[in-house]
Amino acid sequence: MTTRRLALFAAMTTLALAGCGGESDPRPQGGAVTGDVTVLAAASLTESFTRIGEDFEAANPGVRVVFSFAGSSALANQIDQGAPADVFASASPANMTTVVDAGNGDGNPRVFVRNQLVIAVPDGNPDGVSGLTDLTRPDVKVALCAEQVPCGAAARRALDTAGLRLTPVTLEQDVKAALSKVRLGEVDAALVYRTDARAADDVDGIDFPESGGAINDYPIVVLRNAPNKPAARAFVDHVLSGPGQAVLTAAGFQAP
Repeated sequence: MTTRRLALFAAMTTLALAGCGGESDPRPQGGAVTGDVTVLAAASLTESFTRIGEDFEAANPGVRVVFSFAGSSALANQIDQGAPADVFASASPANMTTVVDAGNGDGNPRVFVRNQLVIAVPDGNPDGVSGLTDLTRPDVKVALCAEQVPCGAAARRALDTAGLRLTPVTLEQDVKAALSKVRLGEVDAALVYRTDARAADDVDGIDFPESGGAINDYPIVVLRNAPNKPAARAFVDHVLSGPGQAVLTAAGFQAP
């Protein structure tokens, strides 16, 4: 009986040690993540996501967030052509649908914020722009985003709601480029997101009622071929968390 007990004890000890050996894996403990996480995000998220990325890195010392900001349509095309990335944050559901329908999303996209257009004019509003109708004046030069870009599609919806047609002097590939035309004095006004106008200290943002029918939802998703899925999922969780949402709200984004 003693011999059998000793043998059983030895076997149990061996199993326990094996279990401990598994727990001493070199993987991070406590759900920690490491490595680079590459985030492709709409240009209008530049300031907010840069701050969120810094906060995420501070909370996860082993992680480095690498951003690529551009028009959502261009980013969707890059993803569908095989560009390596971990997370996609789009300024419209349409461009996200392009990625998901191509099988490049991992799970369902989540809408994390909404954004609304304003009319960006130089500081002090020298041309006295007060609404969309003023943009049709022959003496007012206007920049718009191209219609395949979310800010351009939203501008078209707003103009259609107002029953207006205007000919912009330039069509830009992302909202930052449209805003820069105002800041450089190349145009008198541009239709941009409220958040972009707020982030620039040398422009004024003029609200107009038609923008209420052209609000864009912003979805985010981990990508199917993400090289660093643990960090990608953690980053998305951070964006959706209270601290992440606080940064976005402070920038002028609306809750979904």
